[in-house]
Amino acid sequence: MDHPLIDLINARIEAAEKDGAFDNLQGAGKPLPKCEDPENELVNRLVRESGGVPEFVSLSRELQRLRAELREAGDRSRRQEILKEMSMMDARIEIARKAYTR
Repeated sequence: MDHPLIDLINARIEAAEKDGAFDNLQGAGKPLPKCEDPENELVNRLVRESGGVPEFVSLSRELQRLRAELREAGDRSRRQEILKEMSMMDARIEIARKAYTR
């Protein structure tokens, strides 16, 4: 089943072609860049351009912060808490990394 506005869409595209709106476009005549996830490419590009990173990357940064905090911690009980957090963080990173590579 066609989109209900397909005739209007096609008419607008034809009018734009006649007006030269598609002449001299950047990248004309060149192959499109490879896209691994075409259904989500727009969302992925917007996330990349806004500085977004995969979850395992942000979790790895948090783990680095915890390691630095552990080096500075003098209190034994606080060190144990940090080590527990680091252990949980390692597990979360592994889960996020596996989910990302699917």
